[in-house]
Amino acid sequence: MTEVAQRAGVSTMTVSNVLNGRSQRVSESTRRRVLATIDELGYQVNMTARNLRVGRTGTVGLAVPGFSPDYYAELAAALGDRFAAHGLRLAVERTGASRAAELDALTAARLSSYDGFVLSVVAGDAADLEKLRVDTPVVLIGERAVPARFDHVLMDNVGGARLATQLLIRSGARRIALLGGVVGSEESMPELRTRGYREAHDAAGLHVADELIVSCEFAVADGYAATRGLIDLGVAFDAVFALTDSSAIGALRALAETGRGVPDDVQVVGFDNVDHSRFTTPALTTVEPGNAEMADAICELLVERIASRPAPVPARVIMPQPRIVQRESTRRS
Repeated sequence: MTEVAQRAGVSTMTVSNVLNGRSQRVSESTRRRVLATIDELGYQVNMTARNLRVGRTGTVGLAVPGFSPDYYAELAAALGDRFAAHGLRLAVERTGASRAAELDALTAARLSSYDGFVLSVVAGDAADLEKLRVDTPVVLIGERAVPARFDHVLMDNVGGARLATQLLIRSGARRIALLGGVVGSEESMPELRTRGYREAHDAAGLHVADELIVSCEFAVADGYAATRGLIDLGVAFDAVFALTDSSAIGALRALAETGRGVPDDVQVVGFDNVDHSRFTTPALTTVEPGNAEMADAICELLVERIASRPAPVPARVIMPQPRIVQRESTRRS
């Protein structure tokens, strides 16, 4: 910066003002001369030194269970774009849905690499998180109960699942297979979406057969295997509600292989509205849970916390009501 100042015939403070956007303190002709000198000398800001000076790393972290189902990969891409607009890089970690890995991600040693951190909680519980002492701004995402002292952003899983099941019932389905469903009272994505599925049946006065609730994971291969399993066992069903779009895509493949037409023989609905769902054959009907709004809320909240530490009262942000994106895999009611 001193070399730039000498070559341009200005003070180092003037160069600093130009580089840091304080151009109101510099005449336009001087600003142009400084910028021309910077180009001539090939000067680049030493971001490491700048971040050390202000106590920042310029990086935020995101820890997710994995990149399948596709939802997490798309969330990472959306957050990367939004944080970049604030001059922040996004680093992504994989926890493998492990309780130990989730807790390890929030240790002081790991968080020291970041200005802020986003953790998708799928295995840890409130008691685990309550024990942690965290100074770095952290936003938790996911459906599990978390201590009130953490910022928490989550979607309406019950409402979304209820909408999907209601759509199938309105269009004539009476035996709806639930891929990824669970029996229990734990606050988790599968349990909450199963609750919405049951609520829709109860409201319509319909019985849910236990054989239609299939426990499985949420990737494409899992949805394929679960659907083939139902078919091979001779379980009758006229619709599939898969708890993720990825598993719904697997279900579509299994149905095609076994000669079942979609939506004429079996209707299929997914959840998450990932980009791939538009390109299946037939195109997949799905639940849009507010993906863009969720990415906006996470980014805005974390950027605000980074700028205003210590944090004010923690926020609990629930996405607005989900909606159905109806495509070709369901009949029009």
